[in-house]
Amino acid sequence: MRRQFGLGGVLLLATASMLGACALLPGRAPGPGGFSYTGSMSGTRDHPTATLLQDGRALVAGGQDADSNDLAPAEVYDPRTGTFDPTGSMSAPRLFDTATLLQDGEVLIAGGIDSSGTPLASAELYDPKTGTFRETGSMITPRMSHTATLLRDGKVLIAGGIADAGGEVVNDSADLYDPNTGIFSATGSMIVPRVFHTATLLRDGRVLVVGGQSDSAEIYDPATATFTTTGPMAAERSMQTATLLADGRVLVVGGEGDTTGSVSTGEIYDPATARFSSKGSMHEARKDHVAAILPNGSVLVAGGDDYDASGENDLSSAELYDPRTGAFSITGSLETVRVWAAAAVLEDGHVLVVGGFGESSAELYWP
Repeated sequence: MRRQFGLGGVLLLATASMLGACALLPGRAPGPGGFSYTGSMSGTRDHPTATLLQDGRALVAGGQDADSNDLAPAEVYDPRTGTFDPTGSMSAPRLFDTATLLQDGEVLIAGGIDSSGTPLASAELYDPKTGTFRETGSMITPRMSHTATLLRDGKVLIAGGIADAGGEVVNDSADLYDPNTGIFSATGSMIVPRVFHTATLLRDGRVLVVGGQSDSAEIYDPATATFTTTGPMAAERSMQTATLLADGRVLVVGGEGDTTGSVSTGEIYDPATARFSSKGSMHEARKDHVAAILPNGSVLVAGGDDYDASGENDLSSAELYDPRTGAFSITGSLETVRVWAAAAVLEDGHVLVVGGFGESSAELYWP
């Protein structure tokens, strides 16, 4: 079944899996490089957020169910039992929001769209100790499909996204959230308006902002509260992933190009030279996938959508990027296709991959 989300000039496509919401019990270990089912959520979630909490559990919140209803109830995954348990509900249903673990262990949920498709300026905090959400200050600008990055000083940089229900107004503005005051304040604006981009905290405390219907990149410096141009990339990308490697470089992979559909190429950003370099191609082009760095320093890239002129090809395949060789290799496949799922690296090194279009199930990658 094909579902479409229309936001003005932005078209979001979704495919519902045949597995739907069938209950799946935790699976046995498949061995290194394999996936196995773990507990299922209470219902389907498209485009949820998954946030590793300080106690080792993972908060799964927001997204949309199979009937296109945006979701307010949240769930917590406990790796000790392999099960999801209900927790508090957000004050508003949210889709295309962000979730950021703060230094005090609470989670900041910001923006997204409500059930009417209107971008939200509101934000709230999840307290793992009480399992409840409470409202906090609102962003200066409503946003969906923006980025949220925890800075070294504990503040959160919110950047870009769509500001209007018609999907025509793409932000170049940015806000800073201060958890000590619960207030958002304006900071410097990006050079380029961006949506479906990525933002990555670098080792020196600056933030690399990449793509978002663009081949450009820029750096936010908290010391000066300004963005400056860096890069550019070799290819235009949106809906890509960006992963900080152990050596401080950033792997940017996949996404959607301007006219070519999903792309298979990867690029490496080196903060020392402020340049991108091409680093091989995946075995399959993909966008709307998940990526996670493993304990050995390699990067797992899984699922997503190989989109081209002939249509959609939702993926269960997964690959590993080895930063020592700069090459991608095939690893075990997901138990089911997943597009716009969420992923979190658990304390024991397993990767939890949860939800996606039409999915209530979750699975673990065994590194």
